[in-house]
Amino acid sequence: MKIALIGATGFVGSALLDEALQRGVAVTALVRAPARLVPRQGLTVVQADVYQRDAVTAAVGGAEVVISAFNPGWDKMDIHDLFLRGHDAIVAGVKAAGVPRFITVGGAGSLYVAPGLQLVDTPTFPAEYKQGALAAREALQRMRNETTLDWVFVSPPALLAPGARTGDYRLGADDLLMAGEQPAGISTADLAVAILDEATTPRHHRQRITVASR
Repeated sequence: MKIALIGATGFVGSALLDEALQRGVAVTALVRAPARLVPRQGLTVVQADVYQRDAVTAAVGGAEVVISAFNPGWDKMDIHDLFLRGHDAIVAGVKAAGVPRFITVGGAGSLYVAPGLQLVDTPTFPAEYKQGALAAREALQRMRNETTLDWVFVSPPALLAPGARTGDYRLGADDLLMAGEQPAGISTADLAVAILDEATTPRHHRQRITVASR
């Protein structure tokens, strides 16, 4: 199988890259700085500006699935606008390349914690993540109007951290997954397992899913 991966040097993207290569999946990684990735069997590295649709189109051609873990960086003051600009360029580039399947990683902020109340709108949501979360919520709304791509929007749980790969996880839809009275979590390694499972064996189509540890 051939996938194109956007954000392969990032927090989630690096786990996705490891999981894909361990499965023997051929990966084309779109990165700004190719030197940040060491050569590995099954990995092709392409320098590409994902804010440019044509660059995305040229880089992802021939892939069966594009997985995007794009994030402009939480330290960016204009993360909201950059996130949506990159998201729109990536979607347009994937469509122009004729890749039918698109999986994108969004945040937990748009998950519901109560009827009509999303996590990002709660008073305790961290201010430093709010603009990025609002952008991811808008990206989800834009995906819900997308009728060309067979897309999946993956929201991690509230707690996401490095950790061991267990291969065990549970799926949800639009509500924040819980572990008893507390928000559920997952390791980046197990999040990558869930996303690669979806990439290799599609079970969801034009919908948002969330994932957490059992």
